[in-house]
Amino acid sequence: MIADNKIPYLKGVLEPYARIDYLSPDRIDAQAVRDTDILLIRTRTKCNRELLDQSRCRYIATATIGYDHIDARYCRERGIEWVNCPGCNAPSVGQYILAALLAWSKSRHKPLHECTLGVVGVGHVGSIVARYAGLLGMRVLLNDPPREEAEGGDSFTSLDTLCREADIITFHTPLTREGKYPTFHLADNDFFDALEKSPLILNTARGEIVATEALKAALAQKKIAGVVLDCWENEPHIDRELLKKAFIATPHIAGYSADGKSTATRMIVEAVSRWTGIAIPTQAIVPPAPAQPLIDLTGVDTPLQKAVWDTYNPFDDDLRLRKSPETFEMQRGLYPLRREFGAYRITGGKAADLPVLIKLGFCIA
Repeated sequence: MIADNKIPYLKGVLEPYARIDYLSPDRIDAQAVRDTDILLIRTRTKCNRELLDQSRCRYIATATIGYDHIDARYCRERGIEWVNCPGCNAPSVGQYILAALLAWSKSRHKPLHECTLGVVGVGHVGSIVARYAGLLGMRVLLNDPPREEAEGGDSFTSLDTLCREADIITFHTPLTREGKYPTFHLADNDFFDALEKSPLILNTARGEIVATEALKAALAQKKIAGVVLDCWENEPHIDRELLKKAFIATPHIAGYSADGKSTATRMIVEAVSRWTGIAIPTQAIVPPAPAQPLIDLTGVDTPLQKAVWDTYNPFDDDLRLRKSPETFEMQRGLYPLRREFGAYRITGGKAADLPVLIKLGFCIA
């Protein structure tokens, strides 16, 4: 078995049951995987003919929500099973989006409850983002053609309507290039031309969903008011001009909470357990406690903002990326500990503020 050495909380879990080699993504090549049966990876390992043609690998588990790095057709032809971790990082991305929206609201002096949020892609992540926005009193428009086709149209709106009415648009689709609803360059020149309210654009899904040149032109022509970018085309070689223009720019870490990582690791171990038929305990896969788990809201004028930003302030990651964009990949690999809302206890808050904080997942001391 070969595992990406950046998958956290994994070492020691599988060793009693298999021989496992931990390799950095750049070392997981055709030679390395030749004699392995199982691959445990992240998005940086491209599972395709080039990697696997001479390998005896028959099972791949990716500790990620996305799977566009896996050539599904090739794996099917070769009889290689694979599994991803849908929803593993959804609360983490929700935390990131909420922190970014609060920052945007503060910079514009416009309460979020006066804004309409358009959510493009309403899977695990998009659903959590929509729920968080609803808790804040935002009007939420949902766009998801595959779900609308399967479930009916009552809960969904067209992309054209969303472009007309949204003050903020956030993308949460998978990256697809084929099929009935491809998402590659979904936000292109035509998309930006259709916008009517100069919205804020957020992309925490996949970089290629938003066309870089079209995005830069939209910013220059003020078709959009700003952009929050966690995902970029051509990662890790990101567009430096776009980096300078972004309201918030981060190195593809929106889903990188310790909670999300531990959930993904647990999911791939459980998948390996099912595939091999070996019972493998996962109770040791837990993230460490935050350094400061207590958040005191006594006398705070903006309790929601303080509570959210005490768990995660996106400007910390933004500053690191702007200072050193050439270390994009290293910043991902050495990402600092970040816990989600449920790891924190609130004290000193006003009774009127507590229901929303509780629904977001905070504990009350």
